[in-house]
Amino acid sequence: MESLPYKTSFLAFLQLEKTLSVNTIESYEYDLDRLGNYLKEKKLTNIQKISDAHLSKYLQVLYDTGFAASSILRTLSTLRSYFGFLVSENIITKDPTELLEGPKFGRYLPVVLSIDEVETLFKAIDTEKQGGLRDRAMLETLYATGMRVSELADFTLEQLLWEERLVRIVGKGSKERITPIGDIALSWLSQYLEKERPRIVRPHSDSTVFLNMRGTALSRMGIWKIIQKYVTLANLSKKVSPHSFRHSFATHLLEGGADLRVVQEMLGHANIVTTEIYTHVDREYLKEVHRSFHPRYNQ
Repeated sequence: MESLPYKTSFLAFLQLEKTLSVNTIESYEYDLDRLGNYLKEKKLTNIQKISDAHLSKYLQVLYDTGFAASSILRTLSTLRSYFGFLVSENIITKDPTELLEGPKFGRYLPVVLSIDEVETLFKAIDTEKQGGLRDRAMLETLYATGMRVSELADFTLEQLLWEERLVRIVGKGSKERITPIGDIALSWLSQYLEKERPRIVRPHSDSTVFLNMRGTALSRMGIWKIIQKYVTLANLSKKVSPHSFRHSFATHLLEGGADLRVVQEMLGHANIVTTEIYTHVDREYLKEVHRSFHPRYNQ
């Protein structure tokens, strides 16, 4: 069910009856293809049997994966239009989005792992198995830098400033920031890049750091699934998502005594930091704060 039934008819309806723009229709198609992949994985092959519970769970997965609230609300709008169309065409008898609500974003408090839980999670990764070095390097990087999952998925070799022990992160709105990265994460990155990445690189691969076994960039959903695998292996009871590493990164720095303003700069919060302000911040000071307060900076 990778391609949802009647998707082509629905998109034609949007174009001919609703006269929506090409870009808007492409957004609808992207949302539907993503849902189709999810339903295929869950073996939900009968469109008649899709319920509001299935769709509510799907929206929650998007949230846990790190999708912005605006993206999830757009997805919800797409689902309402699509299933409404199916009802109007007598393809289904009940609209599963009729009572569907978007996630109550304000109710979700960030899940923060303790330092011991971070250690437990990392130790659950068998680096001798295929993908193990990649997964360890990836999660170490996520925790060491406070990257968003989308930033991690797009992370390239050119963004690694090895000698300076810094990473250049391209955030929201293509804004760049520089964040320190500790020795432990760099050590795992080095092992992955030397021993495992060359085995999964394909002729079509680009310079993305973290690749799947087909040699293409891991998706946000792919990263989320990898994390869930190790959360299960580590027997952690918390609901851990890629965001949890970002929140843990910030929390552990602040609990260690780091300055809030500097942590906000490392996180790249758009409402706090602008490119102009950042150019006046001493990189050595950033590194000193990171070195002094991040629990996994040094070997």
